[in-house]
Amino acid sequence: MKIRHWTLIAALLISLPGFAAAEIETIFGTVRNAQTGALLSGAELHTVDGSSFSAEDGSFQLKSNDNEIVVRLPGYLPQKVVADFPLHLKMQPFTPKALYLSYWAADSRDRRNHLQQLVAESGMNALVIDLKSSRGDIAFRSQTPLARTVGAQKVRTLKDLPEYLAELKQQGIYTIGRIVVFKDGALSRKRRDLAVHTLEGYLWEDGEKISWADPFNHEVWDYNISIAKEAAAMGFDEIQFDYIRFPAKSDLIFSRENTGKNRVTAINGFLQQAKQQLADYPVMTSANIFGYICWKHKDQKIGQRLVDLAKHVDYLSPMLYPSGFTHGVPGYKNPVENSYAVIAHSLQKASELTGLPLVRFRPWLQAFRDYAFDRRRFTAKEVHAQINASDASGSHGWMLWNAASRFSLAGLQQKIPLGELNLVDASPKAGDSTILTQATDRNKDYFPTLQPTL
Repeated sequence: MKIRHWTLIAALLISLPGFAAAEIETIFGTVRNAQTGALLSGAELHTVDGSSFSAEDGSFQLKSNDNEIVVRLPGYLPQKVVADFPLHLKMQPFTPKALYLSYWAADSRDRRNHLQQLVAESGMNALVIDLKSSRGDIAFRSQTPLARTVGAQKVRTLKDLPEYLAELKQQGIYTIGRIVVFKDGALSRKRRDLAVHTLEGYLWEDGEKISWADPFNHEVWDYNISIAKEAAAMGFDEIQFDYIRFPAKSDLIFSRENTGKNRVTAINGFLQQAKQQLADYPVMTSANIFGYICWKHKDQKIGQRLVDLAKHVDYLSPMLYPSGFTHGVPGYKNPVENSYAVIAHSLQKASELTGLPLVRFRPWLQAFRDYAFDRRRFTAKEVHAQINASDASGSHGWMLWNAASRFSLAGLQQKIPLGELNLVDASPKAGDSTILTQATDRNKDYFPTLQPTL
């Protein structure tokens, strides 16, 4: 009787003139560059019940009853702030220069310390850390039920991840959590209903004898996004999705017809859903893509179409390893002999195809022995050529890939100016933009890097 009594009173109050539910607050203010004071447009402001973007003059209005706002803008560190009136935000510009910490290297405290030391001594500022491997193992203790079901927690190489992450943050190191998505041996073996199959109905395995999960399956999407959300909640600055693609093989069975349109829709759908569900966290998103995707509008039969991908992540990370361009690129039949130009032209082409500024791209660069042309070692000189090309292009930093995370101080003990790199391939050619011309004028610039131990 008491419940009914109070319900009637509430109904009467609401019906009285002048009585209304609490109105949604309007939060307003400006967004500026913390270093220069310049007003910033396009910054995303997100709360649990609203979102908005800063205008051309840096101003914004956001309707929300939440008092915590996540702010992100490519080229700047993400942040979470408490709402104030007015709210004058200052965003810190940041350009990652990263080393890669592999799944198994993370199990060695000595290796971790070594990489942290290299980052500190080289002037670098970021680490890409494997959180989920291509075999489906998850490096930290996950609360995702499916992870335990499929045995993805048998070998955890980052048992102390929260403490390790706090240590890196204390050192000012930007943390990028790498999650391999559709290449997933553990999930596909234990849940064959979620796997890619051969025409005969067998579990398909790639050249590494690893099976894949079906990119069309939304349960696979949800599984990987759950892991990403756990990493974001722990405090990673960025979540990087790798193997967000279909196998480069046509005669396979999926849960949907394997057409170009369906492939592109599936990959875009996954990234869109991931970005939406990560929006509540102060974290950026990125996706690793094939280098050749920078040169063509087609999806290359793997579901990655550059123009579409750019809509659903903050950064695109093309794997611009010269050895990876086994068929060459326009104007350069042997990419390993023309590393500088291949990197510069690939980034330039990606920007042209998408219409996006180069700050939206952060390439992976080669720090391992060539496997496609002359088997040359990529020493400091070769790595410097790539870094100089990336920096001159204006990309959002770069990442050095060595699968075993084996780097040494050898490359740090010498500084190689751009003018000493013997960049015959950097000379401007008819039809080139000014990017290479500008780069060759930067002979006084030095970029410390690492020489891989191969």
